[in-house]
Amino acid sequence: MDFHRIRSALSVVFSRLPLSQSRAQRAGDGKPEAEPIVPSPMHPVHPPSASRTLRRKNLFWEWRGVWIVTPTVTGIVITLRLLGWLQPWEWMAFDHYIRTRPLEPKDPRIVIVGINEADLRKVRQWPIPDTLLAQLIEKIKAQNPRAIGLDLYRDLPVKPGHSALVEVFKTTPNLIGIEKVNEQDSDAAVAPPPILAKKQQVGVNNVIVDADGKLRRALLFATKDGQNTDSFGLVLAWMYLNAQGISPQPTPHNPQFIQWGKTIFRPFKPNDGGYVGADDGGYQFVLNYRGPANRFTTVSLSQVLQGEIPADLMRDRIVLIGSTATSLNDFFYTPYSGEHISTSQRTAGVEIHANIISHILSAVLAGRSAIQTWPEPVEGLWILLWSTIGATLTWRWRYVGGVRSLSFHNAASPFLAAGMLVGVTYIAFLRGWWIPVVPPLLALSLGSIIITTYMAHTARQIRHILGRYLNDSVVAEVLENPNGLKIGGECRKITILTSDLRGFTALSEQLKPQEVVKVLNIYLECMADVITYYQGSIDEFIGDGILVLFGTPTTREDDAERAVACAIAMQLAMISVNQKMKQLGFPKLEMGIGINTGEVVEGNIGSEKRTKYSVIGGPVNLAFRIESYTVGGQILVSESTLKEVKPLLRINGHKQVKPKGVKRPITIYDVGGLGGKHNLFLPQEEETFFPLPEEIWLEFHYALLDGKHIGDSLFKGRLIKLSAKGALVRAEREDGHAVPQPLSNIKLTLLRPRNSVEDNRDIYAKVLDKSAEPGSFYIHFTAKPTDIEVLLEALYHRAKTPLDGENGLVSSF
Repeated sequence: MDFHRIRSALSVVFSRLPLSQSRAQRAGDGKPEAEPIVPSPMHPVHPPSASRTLRRKNLFWEWRGVWIVTPTVTGIVITLRLLGWLQPWEWMAFDHYIRTRPLEPKDPRIVIVGINEADLRKVRQWPIPDTLLAQLIEKIKAQNPRAIGLDLYRDLPVKPGHSALVEVFKTTPNLIGIEKVNEQDSDAAVAPPPILAKKQQVGVNNVIVDADGKLRRALLFATKDGQNTDSFGLVLAWMYLNAQGISPQPTPHNPQFIQWGKTIFRPFKPNDGGYVGADDGGYQFVLNYRGPANRFTTVSLSQVLQGEIPADLMRDRIVLIGSTATSLNDFFYTPYSGEHISTSQRTAGVEIHANIISHILSAVLAGRSAIQTWPEPVEGLWILLWSTIGATLTWRWRYVGGVRSLSFHNAASPFLAAGMLVGVTYIAFLRGWWIPVVPPLLALSLGSIIITTYMAHTARQIRHILGRYLNDSVVAEVLENPNGLKIGGECRKITILTSDLRGFTALSEQLKPQEVVKVLNIYLECMADVITYYQGSIDEFIGDGILVLFGTPTTREDDAERAVACAIAMQLAMISVNQKMKQLGFPKLEMGIGINTGEVVEGNIGSEKRTKYSVIGGPVNLAFRIESYTVGGQILVSESTLKEVKPLLRINGHKQVKPKGVKRPITIYDVGGLGGKHNLFLPQEEETFFPLPEEIWLEFHYALLDGKHIGDSLFKGRLIKLSAKGALVRAEREDGHAVPQPLSNIKLTLLRPRNSVEDNRDIYAKVLDKSAEPGSFYIHFTAKPTDIEVLLEALYHRAKTPLDGENGLVSSF
């Protein structure tokens, strides 16, 4: 679901809530007057310091998602990293960076003499005999190399020619042999050549293979019998550099670090880079390869023995002798081997040592960047930073100003941030820094995902809130239709239902504000349930009135029929509403409903910043006018609605009226019920008016109401008959001004019998369209104070069953 569409839709819906617009204004009676803005206890004027504090609090609350998500995600990612779950992925990122960086040129300081498959076919023996190895070393010595590394195990003689090889070992001071150490398993160790060991011309050729089978680290020193032992590569590099007077020294500030030429070698730690809990035995460093396999000058054993190489190829260089034959299986997987090591290219062990030597030489002589890492606290802050970026970028979507502002750039911002993270770490890698990639990328993603999930949860809540104002079809139209939020409208035939509580304004004056709200909530909740059941769209709650639309946004054939069925069901639901009112000690409520059908303009009205999804047109105003003619419990429909539902409607009567703003009189119909599948009917109550004895006639003053205004003329009359809901009134004067028109509203003020003083408790009523004697008219009470209601009920029951002592009622009043 699109969160921005929901946010925009919410502004549409809440714009429909009445702020100062009255029902009469909606019907076209005018616009609300602007109210001056004045300081009040509800809107105090804060001092600057308090305003700043308030803004900070608001800012903190607005960004609460980021403050919560960021440290949580950081903690989760760091925990996953410490558990080692991210280590394989970080190794993959490291390998990818290694493979994608520019290749370096071959190192001219190193030459490899490889024993390949062709050599083995000629020699027909492995290991090669000592006599052949002695000849090879003599050939190499003839070119005056600075150092010769023999990457072949030679702890045992291989006849023939062992004595000749021993003599070569004795007479070659720059020849370095190898041994393999193993502190845990002495049987796995391989001893060095005895003569070279005696002369201390031996280096450890142990390599460190990670759990995924790749070699990323190398040794300067290994541990043997509790002592540091120089590695094979270190000894050869030292011999080369010593000829130039460059020797390693401990750094002054930390004896554990080695200062050598232009660089400082820092020992590898268990959690450096992407590693977690790695074995850091000896003195390790992350190996900076020159490139994939075959990145060094390589000649074969046969080429050297047969003199097929340049005479100065090995002069002042380091020469490594080792196996490059595939059948000898002295190969290792490296970062250049790719992701699938089962089918990837491997690098010969002798070339691994060449890379180690090249790494040391380039770092010492040229300051070539070694692969460095951050301390763990700094890496933790790095993860926190990207968790914050991910959460912040996503959280800011909340401030996108409408659907049109949701550009590709905004939607893709987390992906752009991820690209920036990869770019920054890659550039840093080119400069020799292995900055974690996967943990911050995971933190960025989790931050975005969690915030998005939170917004999706909020969107569901908003959709639920929207459902309190619109039915599901309107919610779907606003949220899911591409044009749901488009400014503009279209003509559509709909049915409009308006309802209003009779005399609620007067009733609310008798109740406390909290009680008014409680009464309204009970009433509106019940009505909303009924409206939802009949698939009506609640356009507005206007105080105690409701405006309901049938046929928007989706038009159905039975819109008018459902509107009438909904109206009847609403009137029937008033029984349960009034039961609750009685239990709470509140007065009984009565509701009138008007229904009209016609073509209106429907759509989003306003601007991109403030929009109202509504309907406009004469049929809406007419529906309000029709409703104004109703008495409590009555449903009046227009002729257009009657035509839509006529075969199913039961009509109790009709009347012709001329509403304000309508050129010609119209006929409205009193609905008694609806047949067909709905089968809903209002109770048939025949209203009987019982005469009051003349001695207890109630005198009163009354005035005509014009809309919300009370007329200036005051008339006097008497109640001479009473029914359960109304009365027959006899005017003191029989002129036309004293007798109000049918369906008009009046306000009555009872006079106290003894002194004819006006009582300040007002009664409101509607004049009925019912024939009466000249000078008389029937009314239907719409609002009565509680004590007046008790009095009238008592008079009504006495009139139904005449008893002696009626005068007592009046005197008690």
